Amino acid sequence: MTEQTVDRTAEPTEPPAPVVPEQAGAGVAAEAPGAEGSTVAAEAGTVVGEPAAGESGATPRRDRRVLRAVARWTAAAVVFAAVGTGTAYGIASMERTDVPGLATGSDGRWDYPELVRPPLPEGSPGPYADDNPAGAHYADLRKLLLPLPAGATADKELAGDGNGWLDRKTFLAGFGKDDREDLSQLLTDNGLRHIAARGWTMPDGTRAEIFLLHFGTAEQVEGALLHEFLGYGEPGFLPAGTEAWSDDGSYPADAGVPDVITSVYVEAEPTGDEQSRHAYLAAGDTFAVISHTRKGSAPAVPFHQTVALQAQLLG
Repeated sequence: MTEQTVDRTAEPTEPPAPVVPEQAGAGVAAEAPGAEGSTVAAEAGTVVGEPAAGESGATPRRDRRVLRAVARWTAAAVVFAAVGTGTAYGIASMERTDVPGLATGSDGRWDYPELVRPPLPEGSPGPYADDNPAGAHYADLRKLLLPLPAGATADKELAGDGNGWLDRKTFLAGFGKDDREDLSQLLTDNGLRHIAARGWTMPDGTRAEIFLLHFGTAEQVEGALLHEFLGYGEPGFLPAGTEAWSDDGSYPADAGVPDVITSVYVEAEPTGDEQSRHAYLAAGDTFAVISHTRKGSAPAVPFHQTVALQAQLLG
C-alpha cells in the first residue's frame, strides 16, 4: 500500500456513515457456513475501512470508530455463519420425511437391505455367459436367497438342515395333497439337486416364502418345470388350501429381468380367510417358487417387489 502523507493542519472530516444491514448484510449472509472470521473481517474492512474519496487521512478518533464498526460487523458475520451452519447441519441430519415439504407417504414396499451377489468361484462364468450353455449358477445358491426385509421375523422351519438345505417334504407340503405325488416325481425325473429356502412374517401378518430349486441344466428347468408349473391362467400345481387362481396382470412389465422367465399369479375370489400370491422364476438351472399369504388380502406391491428383487439376484 502506498504511504500517505497526513496533513495535520486540515480540518477533521466527518467519518463515513455506518453501513446498514441492507447494504452489508447480504454479503455476510452469502458467506458459506463455517467461513473463517478472518475472511469475513477482511471483507467487512473493504466495505467500511477505506477512506472516502478525497480524504487525506483519518484522526485517531476516527480510526477507533472504524475499528469498532469492523468489530461489530465481524461479530455479526460470525453469528450469521454459525446460524447458517447449524441450520444446514440440522437439515442434513434429518430424515427426508422429517423435513416439511419433503415428506412422502409409503407405497407399501418393504425395506430390504442392499442386494449383493455372492462371488463366483475363481474362473467360473455367470449363469448367462456364452461359455455356460447349461445356465449353471456356480455361486452358492443359499446366498442367492433374498435377505429379510426390516421388521421381519424369520421362519425357522425353512432354515433347512444343518447345511442350510431344505428337505423335499417341507417344500411339497405347500401344495395340495392331490398334487404332491406327481410333483415329487417331477422333481425326481429332472434330477433335483438341492432346495434352498427362506421364509419370514411381517408385522402386518404377511407370510413370505422363497424356494430355490437347483437342477442340472437350464433345459430341465425351462423344458420340464415351466411346462408343468405354468398352467392356463392358473398354476399347474395348486397351493395347499386354495381352489381358484388367475394371472396377475398388474405385475409391472418393466420389472422383468433379462433371461429370467417370470410368471405371476393371484388367488381369485372367494379366497376364504386368507389370500395368497404365487410367482415362478426360471433362471438358468434354478427354478424359484415365491409366495405371499396374508389374512384378508395379500397386498400386491410388496409381493411384486419381492419377486423383482429375487429375479435380480438370480439374473
